Amino acid sequence: MLESGFRRPLLNTEIRRRGIYLLPNLFTTAALFAGFYSIVMAMNQRFDNAAVAIFIAMILDTLDGRVARLTRTQSAFGAEYDSLSDMVCFGAAPALVIYEWALKDLGRFGWIAAFVYCAGAALRLARFNTNIDVVDKRFFQGLPSPAAAALVAGFLWLASDNKIPVDAYGMPWVAAFLTLYAGITMVSNVPFYSFKDINMRRSVPFAVILLIVLGFVLVSSDPPIVLFLMFVAYGLSGYAHWLWKKRKPQQPAQLQ
Repeated sequence: MLESGFRRPLLNTEIRRRGIYLLPNLFTTAALFAGFYSIVMAMNQRFDNAAVAIFIAMILDTLDGRVARLTRTQSAFGAEYDSLSDMVCFGAAPALVIYEWALKDLGRFGWIAAFVYCAGAALRLARFNTNIDVVDKRFFQGLPSPAAAALVAGFLWLASDNKIPVDAYGMPWVAAFLTLYAGITMVSNVPFYSFKDINMRRSVPFAVILLIVLGFVLVSSDPPIVLFLMFVAYGLSGYAHWLWKKRKPQQPAQLQ
């Protein structure tokens, strides 16, 4: 029996329990569910629902980080949970969905293309987590995994919505090219604008609000086509910016 006034020292095995913030992790869990639901829908040949679920996961993934920052509930647990959710939603889910829809018709080349995408997403997320404090916040290093997933899922959604047969117009080969392009671009060093330097609290001209409204109207007019074209443009923007910087003449060093 311990003597009065003597406190037993804590052992290394006695770990203090720590709680987790509920609100941002609810959004992350919802995004994870959307990614899992996308895989289930692909297994049941409901490819339109599978593609839409990936886009829903993108929206939820954007919200969890913003909610955490606004409510000051960022945590190491939330960051790790978000990365694992991203791997399912934007790595495994798009690769499995596009393989089940079109790439399996290409045999060995099809599953290799799907694996290249999946591995690219994993490497992209690992590099992002390790380089988060040393890269320029204005640009992503390589294509972000949500944009890569939107590129692949958007093509599937576009074809499914317009009733284009998967065996027509060489669709499996087009799908394989997009899958490989997205997977390789994710692990490239090409800079893609991150939009993180946009200050949402700063006042803007009225014309900006009008453009945002017009953007919503344009997307709602035909979501599959408009969203796919938007992400194709974004997927090419990094290479365009890189080529522009390469062609731009460098300033000669000033003599001291």
